[in-house]
Amino acid sequence: MTFITVLSARGQVQELRQLALNVEKLAQFRTLLRDMKKGYDLLEGGYNGVRDLTQGNFQLHKTFLDALLQVSPTVRDYYKVGEVIHYQIKIISACGSSLNQLNSSELLHQEELYYVDGVYARVVDESLQNIEELTTILTAGRLRMSDEERLAAIDRIHAAMQDKVLFVENFSQDALLLVLQRAREYNDVNAMRLLLQSNP
Repeated sequence: MTFITVLSARGQVQELRQLALNVEKLAQFRTLLRDMKKGYDLLEGGYNGVRDLTQGNFQLHKTFLDALLQVSPTVRDYYKVGEVIHYQIKIISACGSSLNQLNSSELLHQEELYYVDGVYARVVDESLQNIEELTTILTAGRLRMSDEERLAAIDRIHAAMQDKVLFVENFSQDALLLVLQRAREYNDVNAMRLLLQSNP
């Protein structure tokens, strides 16, 4: 064997070793890529699972919240709703009737009539706010409330309207008593005047 042949054989051995080394590195690289793919698949599956779970959870919450926007027949048909409306009619009627009586008596001063009118206007305005709130509670899609919350709000409005009815009734009675007292005083003064005129 010549020196060149030996060198050539050594070069081939070296190339074969390098090739074997490259094949081994390639196998390791394939294993690494396979493991990375498994990790990616696992990560993607976990992400998709969390995303799907979150979307499902969001849908569940959305369904729940949308249900809160609806008004159930239990709330709509609650007997206090009708009573609140009846109280509103009663308040407006009582205020109007009392004002007419007080005006026609001609026994209250103009400032007193303005005061009474202002009191009634304030009560009517507050009662209209209660009716507006009741309408909002009973209108689907306006408020996110459970049936219990809606019923509690209606109970509160009902109590407020009851208080207003009682206030208007008491205030009207007090105003009419004042008119009757003045009428009695006026009649007493007139009777005294007639008595004095007839007995000079």
